[in-house]
Amino acid sequence: MTGARACGDPRAGYAVVVPTLVRDTLADCLAALAAAHGPHPDEIVLVDDRADPDADPDTLEHALTVLGDLRERTTVLRSGGRGPAAARNTGVRAVTAPWTVLLDDDVQVGPHWCDQLIQDVTEAAPDTGAVQGVITVPLPDGRRPTDRERDTAGLARARWTAADMAYRTDVLKQVRGFDERFTRPFREDADLALRVLDAGWRIRRGGRATRHPVRPASRWAAVKQQSGNADDALMRRLHGPHWWSRAVAPRGRIRRHVAITAAGTAALALAAAGRPRAAAAAGAGWAAGTAEFAWARIGPGPRTRHEVTTVLITSVLVPPAATWHRLSGLWRHRGAPAWHEAAG
Repeated sequence: MTGARACGDPRAGYAVVVPTLVRDTLADCLAALAAAHGPHPDEIVLVDDRADPDADPDTLEHALTVLGDLRERTTVLRSGGRGPAAARNTGVRAVTAPWTVLLDDDVQVGPHWCDQLIQDVTEAAPDTGAVQGVITVPLPDGRRPTDRERDTAGLARARWTAADMAYRTDVLKQVRGFDERFTRPFREDADLALRVLDAGWRIRRGGRATRHPVRPASRWAAVKQQSGNADDALMRRLHGPHWWSRAVAPRGRIRRHVAITAAGTAALALAAAGRPRAAAAAGAGWAAGTAEFAWARIGPGPRTRHEVTTVLITSVLVPPAATWHRLSGLWRHRGAPAWHEAAG
């Protein structure tokens, strides 16, 4: 063995767990890992989370060819399309190395990532349960970033993102891994980190660098993302009303979205009840709130015709979508106990 493990440090052994839907980004992710300088992982656990049991296996096998010699250290598991939290748990259960590094399948580790990772984990104090990687999001030169690009760039500031996170394997098992009620790639990493901190461990930021490109997305992506508001409702049940500050997470615009939705609903109801003046007043409130939201997204962007059209349309749809998902999440998770009560 070379590198830190040659010095006899048992903490340097690590496995990499990658949950995947076998997107086009997977091959680039694995190629970057195989090309990185330094001691390679003892194990790579790739968890295929496609829901279709008859999904084409050749697509996955093609992506695995970029691993070269690391293919022999790679195990492929299936998790049945239950989301990234369940997929990561499936991978972690197969890990025997002291450290488990979680990578998303749309990131690309840096050229010296393996060396930097070894340094991160060997420098970790005994009470450090996890070490976060440094995420960079490349943005375009020569123009302002779009709303979608700015949203992705927020990953560079996020705490405890599972895009690149190294946990002591024993710590993951101590806190029972990810909560599989988080079925989307949203908040499951913050929930896990808060439980690790509550268990008495520290989490620090390391020095290894990982790149997260902005993926192409449908113009309706902003609307689809509002499903995460249901996960925020679960976070409140699990960690209390102040979980936002503990997780250093932005509160977002949910209160404004609810107000805009209420104004729009009131305008329609009042118009149907034959109260045009009251309906006009409520409609004006809806229009003002929607316009403010749209401009907050359009102003910092490139203001191209496609961008402006997309933002205008989705700015009408996002507030009711966000409100619906928050209310449905509050109802669905109304009986969820705080996590420490459930653990006890």
